[in-house]
Amino acid sequence: METLLQSLGTAHPPLYVTQREAYAFFSQRFPLAPEEDALYRRLLLEGPVQGRHLGMDSPEESLEADPDRLNARFLRHARRTAADAARRALAGAGLGAAAVGTLVVNTCTGYLCPGLSSYVAEDLGLSGDVHAVDIAGMGCGAALPNLQCAAGLLALDGARPALSIAVEICSATLFMGPDPGLIVSNSIFGDGAAAAVLTAGHETPAPRAAAKILGFASALAPEYREHLRYRQEGGRLRNHLGIRVPVIGAKLAERALSDLLEPRGLRRGDIRWWAVHAGGTSVLDRVGERLGLTPEDLRFSLEVFRTCGNMSSPSVLFGVERLLRDGRPAAGDLGVMLAFGAGFSAFAALLAFTGRG
Repeated sequence: METLLQSLGTAHPPLYVTQREAYAFFSQRFPLAPEEDALYRRLLLEGPVQGRHLGMDSPEESLEADPDRLNARFLRHARRTAADAARRALAGAGLGAAAVGTLVVNTCTGYLCPGLSSYVAEDLGLSGDVHAVDIAGMGCGAALPNLQCAAGLLALDGARPALSIAVEICSATLFMGPDPGLIVSNSIFGDGAAAAVLTAGHETPAPRAAAKILGFASALAPEYREHLRYRQEGGRLRNHLGIRVPVIGAKLAERALSDLLEPRGLRRGDIRWWAVHAGGTSVLDRVGERLGLTPEDLRFSLEVFRTCGNMSSPSVLFGVERLLRDGRPAAGDLGVMLAFGAGFSAFAALLAFTGRG
């Protein structure tokens, strides 16, 4: 049974901070050693990112270090941003909340029990019999396993559409320290949510959908786990970002891509459109080198990073949204989504666009 991607919706928290404003705040409010200040200056004043949306009421909340208050801030902004993205996706599909039969939500930047699905279902007014699933701990790559989970649930019971939401409030995990990986994290990560409406192919004519989802593939390499992960330190989440992340990410992305294309008799040259997780320019450069992709192939991912930073799991769906809006793929064009994250893991999905719009 085909899974159809009907529409996408994205959203951000309302606070937007330019990189210049971020540098001014860090340099004025934190005691930075000269080498720390130099790296912040290079990343924030000379880097490609223009600014980021943050789940805060004001930049002063960057000073907060109490774990309970940080998690409360995560919940407040995650549920609102997720619901905003979901409403936009549902509107794009011409659907009301009552139509949703399945809700899958992923996040890694805060812990809740019950998970975010409980809050988002309430905020959207979903039916009490909705199939709700929460996915946690998969990092930047989680949007694709989320879509695969939703597609699997549709295959079992596709009478009503599925709503797939990736949401991260990375700013709730801001952690100061001299480690260069922390400085990079504090300088490039932003907040956002992306939602997708999926339907079973027998329910909705394909021309009404944006794309058909033809399959998924994944690669898991626990031997690289320590290079990219969150750690608990003093009750707070601390990102660990190793210097080998671009190399490992590109290697695993290639493995997942091969597992996606080869069984279907496809080659990389058959793929017209690419949406790669906007983890950073170094990551995208390495992926491009490994897969033979040009900056033109990666332009939507680069644009997401430039305007939003690395939003973790929603980033790849932001790339697909821009691809659909600005690339306007023709009916029959093939596209690939690639994302990678904690674990170390990588994920790929194959799309066939319908030319809608």
